[in-house]
Amino acid sequence: MDIRAILSFIKVEHTLFSLPFVLIGYIIAYNQFMVSPSTSAYGWIQMDLVWILIAAIGARGLAMALNRIIDRDIDAANPRTEGRHLASGKMDVHTAWSLAAIFLLMLIFGAWMLNEVALMMAWLPVLAFLIYPYTKRFTWLCHLWLGLCLGLAPAGAWVAVAGDVHGWASITGSFDTHNEILWLPTILPISLGVALWITAFDINYARMDIESDRANGIHSFPARFSEEATTRTSVQLSLLWFACFAISNPMDEIWFLAVSAGMALSNIVVILAREKFVDFQNALFRTSMLTGWMLLIPIILMQPENGCCATS
Repeated sequence: MDIRAILSFIKVEHTLFSLPFVLIGYIIAYNQFMVSPSTSAYGWIQMDLVWILIAAIGARGLAMALNRIIDRDIDAANPRTEGRHLASGKMDVHTAWSLAAIFLLMLIFGAWMLNEVALMMAWLPVLAFLIYPYTKRFTWLCHLWLGLCLGLAPAGAWVAVAGDVHGWASITGSFDTHNEILWLPTILPISLGVALWITAFDINYARMDIESDRANGIHSFPARFSEEATTRTSVQLSLLWFACFAISNPMDEIWFLAVSAGMALSNIVVILAREKFVDFQNALFRTSMLTGWMLLIPIILMQPENGCCATS
């Protein structure tokens, strides 16, 4: 199988969609733990970033491979997805499992090159990815579970840096002289915001499959409720993800606040005006992808010495 088929199988454009989440988590952690008075503006460009990206690409590829393998019968029953690699027979299950194993090894290798905490926590995204395809068979909260899977991206990058500096205390908060939850004011609101943002995106994505989902017993939000409820909930979720970003420490920077508000508004406008778009799904995907990259810009431009997350 050639590289083009593999990239199509894992939907490489969705990897580009999630990449800003990883970079945001990494830079926030670097500013929180690694900055010194002599640090340059782009001192965060280090070898650890390479291992984080390898782990992130592996995680994203693994998530997509597992989803395609577990959902192959559902995909075959849906006119929109019946042409996918496994559903159509263009790829056999053995090849798909081999690709999943390669991506799993990438995740583990990247985590191993980082630190013990990152390696020992690598099971968490794997478990989350494995559970996700089954959630849609039982509950319309499957969209939130998918959001939580993507919310692990900034959290994982943050742990990769924090674990280097503070070890397990970066997660447990138990230091020799005091207790301090380092992730509470910084990465937790960001990860929760990402989860809600992806949830809003995904319930709109599911609009394409309402009839098929109802016919095949898939518990998507639009199939369970209505188009109107989907629109209303999407707007509410967009306001909530902005609120999460608004209470996180990076909001000490006014530009992050401004960009967050602007992109939340952009997503809401696209959702409310969906009937005016020739291709609503493409417009929403492009807006959501732009949101991640736009949020990354003020994080990159933050001055570390005045930055978001100075640690004690």
